[in-house]
Amino acid sequence: MSSGTAFYDLTELCEQLRSNTKRNVKSQLIADFLGRLREDEIAPAVLLTIGSIFPERSEKALDIGFQTISKIASEKKQTTLVQEPLTILDVNRYFSQIAEVAGPGSIEAKENLIQSMLGRASDLEAKWIVKTVFGEMQHGVNQGVMMEAIARAARVDSKLVREANMFTGDLGEVARVALTSGIEGLQKIGIRLFTPVKPMLAEMSYDIGEVISKHGGKTALEFKFDGARIQIHKKGDAVRVFTRRLSEVTDSLPEIVELAKERVKADEAMLDGEVVAVGADSRPLPFQDLMRRFKRIKDVAAAAEQTPVQLHLFDIIYLEGQPLTQKPYEERWRLLSHIVPQEILAERIITGSETEAENFLRRALEAGHEGLMAKALNSDYAPGKRGKKWFKIKPAEQLDLAIVAADWGYGRRTGWLSNYHLGARDPETGGYSMVGKTFKGLTDHEFEEMTRRLQEIKTRETRYTVYVKPEIVVEVAFNEIQRSPHYRSGFALRFARITRTRDDKSPLEVDTIQRIRELYEKQFERKARAKL
Repeated sequence: MSSGTAFYDLTELCEQLRSNTKRNVKSQLIADFLGRLREDEIAPAVLLTIGSIFPERSEKALDIGFQTISKIASEKKQTTLVQEPLTILDVNRYFSQIAEVAGPGSIEAKENLIQSMLGRASDLEAKWIVKTVFGEMQHGVNQGVMMEAIARAARVDSKLVREANMFTGDLGEVARVALTSGIEGLQKIGIRLFTPVKPMLAEMSYDIGEVISKHGGKTALEFKFDGARIQIHKKGDAVRVFTRRLSEVTDSLPEIVELAKERVKADEAMLDGEVVAVGADSRPLPFQDLMRRFKRIKDVAAAAEQTPVQLHLFDIIYLEGQPLTQKPYEERWRLLSHIVPQEILAERIITGSETEAENFLRRALEAGHEGLMAKALNSDYAPGKRGKKWFKIKPAEQLDLAIVAADWGYGRRTGWLSNYHLGARDPETGGYSMVGKTFKGLTDHEFEEMTRRLQEIKTRETRYTVYVKPEIVVEVAFNEIQRSPHYRSGFALRFARITRTRDDKSPLEVDTIQRIRELYEKQFERKARAKL
């Protein structure tokens, strides 16, 4: 018989979490549960509870569709035979085995593993296994609540837990260290070469003057490129490249690897930058062209010739054995400029003049870039954090939202899922609330491709609508935010249109309801409110 904590105990915890609405109560329930686990159970229990299965930085994926697991779950046979109860470690092993299956016969092998797991599961366990597979836990426990619970269980400051997670991208491992080694163990977790850290993030702003004021009368402005954020790790001739979602893309970008080997004059370095696909005239190509490069693992040389890329570096996180996250931005830039040539540094100016800043923004847009980044000269590098030390400055209103469902089209769009339900993240519940629908912005080919992708992550459907796991992030332009009685969020985007698919962004990076509320209120700085 297997030993260890029963998976049924974890499902009972999830039921309790769903029935309690208070964040503090949820945190205490989780903390009490974690405190009863063996060391080897802590990490998988944390991830299974938040519906992640694998660490954030892991490239493992189950690759099983809604129809497959729904069919197996519905056909689950009740049996009078004595079945060995599932433990937390059993479920974790099943998921790992499913992710590792590849090649001919993999679909059947995955189905057999799912059947085996569900065959040992009670009805309650089967219910939460299916919820976990599709990340639809619906019990209001997101990473933030889980980090509070870990801190409470380990009796440490939650700030230490958050920082450790930013450096590792593995909340389960952070929990294990916290509960077994406490403050001392967490303090040892820091930047390590070839372990990607979450990139520092920025607030959005449409007012350059306001940004200059918030940065003390002077700010550093850099071109904001229409590319993909990457992190380059170098130790001698060993170079690896990671995306902002902490996935490795080294093999897809051989020219960037060679560039780092030849042009970065340091033995050990961790660099932050952007890769941009360029055309014959060296002007940026559409973002989707770059994403195709990232996904290529075959015929990479041909892809590199067809879609060349440029590298623009703008920060350094680690140099010759020393973390630089606590150094001010202007010091990090000085160190960066000493080890890389000027031509691969992001174009930038330092100014306190709004006119000069506007002219620089115009130059960026004319060059085909998105806008500007504004960075406080004294800003540290805070992995994974978004704040007012860095601002994104764009000329149009845009949000990153998740597709949570889609309606079947009609007329010319018959046969395509082409009216997309757009969801903003609700940090309180960990779910997504609708803020609008749109069928605008995609080409026929993109409608077809999006239909295929949405079908693969379907969770349920009606005659007209397919509901999906909120995995696909899209950038949405809009003209105005309105109050709406039709959506639970209370808001609706007017004239929403998809400008691009953000495959480089995680669903956790989707804009929040609070962000939409702030933008709604900000509109009244330039227009009157209607009388009620």
